[in-house]
Amino acid sequence: PLPRTHGYAGDKVTRRSQTGILIFCNRAPIIAYSKRQNSVEASTYGSELVAMRQAIELVKALRYKLRMFGIPIEGPADIFCDNESVFKNVSIPESVLNKKQHSISYHACREAVADGTVGVAKEGTLTNLADVFTK
Repeated sequence: PLPRTHGYAGDKVTRRSQTGILIFCNRAPIIAYSKRQNSVEASTYGSELVAMRQAIELVKALRYKLRMFGIPIEGPADIFCDNESVFKNVSIPESVLNKKQHSISYHACREAVADGTVGVAKEGTLTNLADVFTK
C-alpha cells in the first residue's frame, strides 16, 4: 500500500504544493517522502496528479531495485489517493483529460495503471497516513 497526498499551495512565498508519500513493503514503512513540488499548479487536481506521478516513479524504481536483488514482484502496487477526481481519471479508462498542462502526469499515471504496475484506490483524507508529510 502506498498512501500519498499533497498540501495545495502550502508555501506562502512561492505557492508551491507539498507532496507527501509513504511507501510500505510487507506492511512496514520503508520510504517516507516529503518535498515541495517543482512547479506551481493552478488547481488541487493538478498538484494531486503531479504527486501521483511522483509516487508512481518511486514505485517503479523500488520495483526495479527489488527485482535486481532477486525478489520476485507479483501484481500491482496499491496507491491510495485522497482526491476523487484524480482517482476517477486515473482508474477509469473512459475518462477524458480537459487541461493540456496536466497531460504528461495524466498519461504517465494512466499508463502505469493500464500496464498493471499500480492499482489506484480512494482513501479518505482522515485515514491517509501520508497527510502528515504535507504540513
